[in-house]
Amino acid sequence: MVVIAGLILGAALGAATAARRGGKRLDILQYAAGFGIAFCLLGIFLTIFIERMAT
Repeated sequence: MVVIAGLILGAALGAATAARRGGKRLDILQYAAGFGIAFCLLGIFLTIFIERMAT
């Protein structure tokens, strides 16, 4: 769940950042993909950390 939320949040944040900087459609898609992947990885690490602390 955390991973999916991170992916969606990262993609939205990346798209907003590129749009604010005046990027074209492909720029917005690239930022959304990059931020989505980065936040997804953070979500994976957070999930692993939570699982380890719970046991």
